[in-house]
This record gives sequence, structure tokens and C-alpha cells, in this order.
Amino acid sequence: MKYWLIGFSCLISFLSVAQQRVTSETYIDANYFGGQIALHNNDILHLITGRPEGFIFSWNKKTFGNQAWQQRYNYPDYGLSFVYQDLKNDVLGDNFGLLAHYNFYFLKRRVMLRIAQGLAYNTNSYDKIENPKNVAFGSDILSSTYVMLNYKKERLLDRFGFQAGLTLIHYSNANVRAPNTSINTIALNVGLTYSLGDEVLEYIDTNTDKKFTESIKYNLAFRSGINQSDVIGSGQFPFYIFSAYADKRLGHTSAIQLGADVFFSNFLKELIYYQSVSFPEENVSGDEDHKRVGVFVGHELFINKLSLITQLGYYVYYPFDFEGRTYFRLGLKHYFGKTFFGAITLKSHGAKAEAVEFGIGVRL
Repeated sequence: MKYWLIGFSCLISFLSVAQQRVTSETYIDANYFGGQIALHNNDILHLITGRPEGFIFSWNKKTFGNQAWQQRYNYPDYGLSFVYQDLKNDVLGDNFGLLAHYNFYFLKRRVMLRIAQGLAYNTNSYDKIENPKNVAFGSDILSSTYVMLNYKKERLLDRFGFQAGLTLIHYSNANVRAPNTSINTIALNVGLTYSLGDEVLEYIDTNTDKKFTESIKYNLAFRSGINQSDVIGSGQFPFYIFSAYADKRLGHTSAIQLGADVFFSNFLKELIYYQSVSFPEENVSGDEDHKRVGVFVGHELFINKLSLITQLGYYVYYPFDFEGRTYFRLGLKHYFGKTFFGAITLKSHGAKAEAVEFGIGVRL
């Protein structure tokens, strides 16, 4: 109950600030959601004991086409979200998240797709003595993503509007620390929007994009971080990834990629040793190489200085079997000028995350 009071207080504070604002470029929304934890792994069956619920408070800034990318993407919004979720299980605890998001619009701006990414805090993570049953969250700090698909109508009653639809919420620490089976919630949401200004600005439509061409560019990237195998207590180890790839722009918004990765995953050293001494039936000698080499194809979607990258890879050098030969990478890049970039990406094997990668690179 106290968390709902906190949420109500936040809403009142938002509205109080709104009364003092005159800009029409910003608005807030408050959403209640309730749903079900998806059973994506049988190991979390004992954690699904109720129907999670919570709220999402968001601050949003509109775009009106002052830059060409805004017109290409039908004038999206961007902003920040605060999420509270009661997971309805004492073992799991509660989650509090702060995420950045984009809102994209379709069907005469009646349908909104929000994509949000950020961090969350869990109040009752795994502890081998105090909380050994929480195999979902091995750490207090989690990566969080939510996707919201809503019907939306602004200014139905003065500054107030309405939205409702479907929300998917994901929490994981991406194997930074075991255990990490993660939690996915499928929920219905309903909410109100409140515009912070009286004037309704008009959208600028001057986009006269001509065909965009660019020669093939070559990229070098270095990624690193820490992770752990699924064996609880096996320790956290740094990893290093060197990547080289070529990309070809297909237009203003997208490019295709072809390249290779070399993985130095030190957690595999410990896992190889562990399996060699603990599971002789798996025929692991302990001398297997922990390094891997993969080739990949990818796509890059450009949104202003940010871009969304998706890559599908296959290990061509694979001396130790770990989660299969196919891997995926999904994440964000930010360009600093035309040459340098930073990136945060998630590498996984199907639905099984291996690591969050922090990277820097150069595009030549």
C-alpha cells in the first residue's frame, strides 16, 4: 500500500509542476498495469504465485519536425519512465526502474509504440542463505526493458487524454551474476495523459529527402564487461571482444553489416575446469580452448545520433560447446561525429543471455 501512496504522491507532484509550465512540447502520463509472469523457464515455476501489478509514470517531450529524422519517423516523442512493479511473490520482492524511451506513432497517431530501456532495483535478490529460492535475480541492479503498444487519444477533456493497451516488461542482469533466469511480464495497462501547455503546435512537413548513397565503410570495435556462468558461486570474470565488419548504407535510415568477432570469454575457463572435474560423463578434458570466433550479418537502424543494431552470428571456431553455435546481438550505438561511436549491446543464445557488452569503435 505504501508504494501506491508513493506513486499517487508522484502524480500529484507532476500535476503541480504542470500547472506552472506553459510549453506545449511536453506531457506526462500515468499508467496502471496488471498481468501475468510468462513461464519461459520451468525453473521459475515456483515464483509465479500471483498476478503482478504496478504503475508507470512518464515524462515525454514531443518532436515537431525541426530535424529531418523527426519527419522520417512520424514525429516521435522521447522521455523518461519510472516503473514500480509488485511481483506478487515475497521471494521475488518488488522492482523499481528508471528508463529512457521513445514513442513511435501509427494510424494517424492513434496507435503508439513505446520502447524503453534502463535499469531497475530489486528489493529481494538471491542470497544463498537468506533468499536461495530467487533464481530469477542474482543481483540488486537489473537491466530493464519494456514495450508498450497502446491506443492513445490526447486532449479528450481539456489537457487530459487517455491511453490503454498491452505492455511487456523484462528484467534481467544478463548473467553479470548467477542466478539469472529473469522475469517477463505480459500485462494490460490503462492510463491518463496530461499536456503541460495550452497551445497545440503544428507539425512541420518539409522533408524532401533525396536518395542517399554512401560507399562501404569499415568498422573496428572493442567490447568488454563482466559475466558469470550459470553455476552459482563460480565467480565473475572479465571478457574481451574484438570485432571487424563492413557496413553499407541502404538509405537515410538503415544499413546492412557483415563481419567477424573474436571472443575471449574468461568465465568459460572456469566452466571448462568445473565440468571436467564434476561431470566426467560430458567428456570435457579441461584442456579445451575458451576462445571463440564468429561471423555475423547485421542491420543498423538510424534514429538521429542513435542507432539500433541487430546481428545474427555463427561460431566458426567453437572448441567448447556452450549454448550452441548461433548467437544474437541487440543494442544501441551512439555516434560522436562521423567516425567514433559507443555501444551497449546484449549478446545471447536464443532467449539465454550471455553478457551485456560495453563497446567503443571507429567507422572508417
